[in-house]
Amino acid sequence: MRLGLIVLIVGYGLSQFYRAFLAVFSGVLSSDIGVTPESLSTALGTWFVIFALMQIPVGEALDRIGPRITTSVLLGVAAGGGAIVFSFASTPWHVNLAMALIGIGCSPVLMASYFIFARVFPPAMFATLAGATLGFGSLGNIASSAPTAWAVEVIGWRETMLIVGVLTFVVAIVLFFTIKDPEKVETAHRGSLLDLLKMPVLWPIFVMVAVNYIPAAGIRGLWSGPYAASVLGADTATIGNITLVMGLAMIAGNFAYGPMDRLFGTRKWVIWGGNLIGMFGLIGLALFPASGIVAATVMLAIVGFFGASFPMIVAHARGFFPAHLTGRGVTLVNLFSIGSVGLSQFATRPLFESFQASTSSPAEAYSLLFWCFAGLIGFGLVIYLFAKDRTD
Repeated sequence: MRLGLIVLIVGYGLSQFYRAFLAVFSGVLSSDIGVTPESLSTALGTWFVIFALMQIPVGEALDRIGPRITTSVLLGVAAGGGAIVFSFASTPWHVNLAMALIGIGCSPVLMASYFIFARVFPPAMFATLAGATLGFGSLGNIASSAPTAWAVEVIGWRETMLIVGVLTFVVAIVLFFTIKDPEKVETAHRGSLLDLLKMPVLWPIFVMVAVNYIPAAGIRGLWSGPYAASVLGADTATIGNITLVMGLAMIAGNFAYGPMDRLFGTRKWVIWGGNLIGMFGLIGLALFPASGIVAATVMLAIVGFFGASFPMIVAHARGFFPAHLTGRGVTLVNLFSIGSVGLSQFATRPLFESFQASTSSPAEAYSLLFWCFAGLIGFGLVIYLFAKDRTD
């Protein structure tokens, strides 16, 4: 089982790679097959939306089939196949198709590990294990930057994606032989997502998880580069350093949140306090968008670090799940999280364009965008005040 969990973390690293590598490919895709920035935004949004929608059948499959077959088949066939489709792309719609397939294939990986943590390990360990998985797996996000740029430069983008696709197949095969399915819960009541949605105790948690990751994911994946270039005057190398710092802060946050419930004896207030600090970072960016590279990088790091509370939120919700609905429970939480991020990828661009049209400078437009992100977190914090705490 330990080897299987290690391989699952590698699989999650691939998932992180797949959600971030398009930024590195943007130049070559534009020159080779005519992919525009708008097309890339659509492709990334497609990945997130498909990934989110897949959480419903994945949760059902985890509970009824188990993580071994669910994860290995989807990761190998869909994600590996999607990467190979990407390597042969000749038009922008091929990229969208490939990203949809990759989103399907990546959809069970993290939730399979969370399912195993919830069913096999003591409840007090869930947040720590979940945070560590996100932290180590997020190194795939780092791999999608400079190392991938080097590979594209040396061997080409098609060859790079072909290699990643083959690697994905290999990881899927190893998963099939190393994951051990937890013992199934025997119950006369099969249950469904409706049983979870009928639990009022979960709804404040759903609201919090729906807004929690939008600012960190949106700024890190889409807005940090244009903001640094147009407002801070940063060149390409400096933008790379700024985004690297924010990415590393997000990884560190995953590790830091993990043991906090045992340290403070609460999950709710760790989540609430951390996101409050993250909101202050967003407010700082909104008030002082042109404060300089160092100050902006610090505030972006604060947003990334304290926005990494997803594992703790899953741990909070997991305490209320019936045992036979564990798979559907963790994937439902992930649906609210990733689904909202996917929708925000489509929504923030026209919103920002309207800000640009109504303001006199890029700094003012980004200030309004950061205020919107801060407002989302503030709304989530107010609703989350009504959540019931749970530490077991």
